Amino acid sequence: MNGTRPDGARTGKAAPPDAAKIEFRAVGKVYPAAGGGTAVTALGGVDLGIADEEFVTVVGPSGCGKSTLLGVAAGLVPPTSGEVLVDGRPVTGPGPERGVIFQQYALFPWLTVRGNVEFGLKVAGVPRRERRARAEHFIGLVGLGDFADAHPRTLSGGMRQRCALARAYAAEPRILLMDEPFGALDALTRVRMQDRLLDIWGRERRTVLFITHDVDEAVYLGGRVVVMASPGRVQEVVDVGLPRPRTEEVRLSPEFAEIRNRIWHAVYHQEGNTT
Repeated sequence: MNGTRPDGARTGKAAPPDAAKIEFRAVGKVYPAAGGGTAVTALGGVDLGIADEEFVTVVGPSGCGKSTLLGVAAGLVPPTSGEVLVDGRPVTGPGPERGVIFQQYALFPWLTVRGNVEFGLKVAGVPRRERRARAEHFIGLVGLGDFADAHPRTLSGGMRQRCALARAYAAEPRILLMDEPFGALDALTRVRMQDRLLDIWGRERRTVLFITHDVDEAVYLGGRVVVMASPGRVQEVVDVGLPRPRTEEVRLSPEFAEIRNRIWHAVYHQEGNTT
């Protein structure tokens, strides 16, 4: 059963009560030794369930397997053992129901914002009128309507990441897998991007798995925070329990600080942590 702590956070189960949209079943990943070295365990048998339309954040020290976990869910990294299921079907590779956003924007520099957002739709054979309408919708949603004809080199880092977000949403995946997408942004832009992402998530309601090193970001965005520890295991899952929509008032509240401090200690006081 879930236990309520004095700080208001709750120790959650690895699986939500509803049927899981994404399910990790004893997922392990071992990278073989190179040049006579020692094999590296990136994931050590992860069990985790994420419900439809849930926003789950994953936080932990460097090298604990966060990005590998996302890579396995994306179908980009084959597990050594166990399996990942999406809607009950095993993941065997990338799929259109899963959109991936990395820290690097990966925009085509020769295309405009509109061209970048439309690119995947064009490859998928979406008719021109439909892809244009879909692109315009999401470009407007991320606040780039006045920059649809601009090229990436003329945009700030935050604007480029908004373009990447619009491109991912335009493909209409049911799941968004995000690996440190705001890690390269300055502090103020990062906070604004968090608010922008939550606003879009509130409107579009995708299932989100969000990897971060930042404990404040994990608490502010997530409905649950998965704390990982080396070697590649889930140490605990915390139900955040803060009200939505998340606002500056929530971010500055004593309840937020208490949950943040609890997760901070869970991450940075792990045995052997040298982060």
